[in-house]
Amino acid sequence: MPRTAYVNGRYVPHRQAAVHIEDRGYQFADGVYEVVPVFGGTLVDEELHLDRLERSLRELRIAMPMSRQALKMISAEVMRRNGLTNGLVYMQVTRGVAPRDHKFPKTPVKPAVVMTVRQTKPVSQEILDNGIKVVSRPDIRWQRRDIKSTSLLPNCLAKQEAHEAGAYEAWLVEPDGTVTEGTSTNAWIVTKDNKLVTRSATNSILNGITRISLLKVAAAEGIEFEERPFTLEEALEAREAFTTASSIYLLPVTEIDGKPIGNGHPGILSQKLRQAYIERVAKPGAFQAEAAA
Repeated sequence: MPRTAYVNGRYVPHRQAAVHIEDRGYQFADGVYEVVPVFGGTLVDEELHLDRLERSLRELRIAMPMSRQALKMISAEVMRRNGLTNGLVYMQVTRGVAPRDHKFPKTPVKPAVVMTVRQTKPVSQEILDNGIKVVSRPDIRWQRRDIKSTSLLPNCLAKQEAHEAGAYEAWLVEPDGTVTEGTSTNAWIVTKDNKLVTRSATNSILNGITRISLLKVAAAEGIEFEERPFTLEEALEAREAFTTASSIYLLPVTEIDGKPIGNGHPGILSQKLRQAYIERVAKPGAFQAEAAA
């Protein structure tokens, strides 16, 4: 089936999808995006993703391009046209098209909206059985990581370095030695006293939607957790570690910088949380019920 994209009010063949060369997203990364997982034809945590989209736009002083209901309708239509039942919906909103100038356009322009979808394959059994390798890299990003900006060059550089080192992900480290997050994931550890730890949702990290949902799962499972910074040294000494994102849910980390975490195998708590999260995702009507609560 040929792929279809949504670009500024039109559904077009994916190969022909294009934006103007003076779109500020293209020239300045002046825009934001969301990646929403789709499971069984349902957008997972759609309301939370739209909440974050609105927040990111507000922080950059970009107007919502349309109502939430309209965005939902477009998402559903792009999914329908692509026959998507399991995968990802990518939505991007930029400030729009204007003559190139670092300042915002004097006369407000219409925000540009792009939406595409992608089929995804399940995480391989090998990764689930063995976990993933992570390398640490200095965090050289700007100080507003809470905004889901399209400006991702430092993330891309670190992710490429991880790939070249034979690792799945890079965890980014502040000058004080604390881990912020991965290049496209949130970072978690399980301490030796079996306490779940992830960094607090401040400007230093992107508050991942899977992160938010997993904390709810942990609370429901009676798992004790702390939201606080943890050091790379603490991660290396942890009983378990894992990383989360909308595209992968939860993956156990079994090696950081060439050193095994715990016994070098996916931990019991990591596996329990992954299973509980997947059960939540697969539960019919779970997200609609939470949104209505």
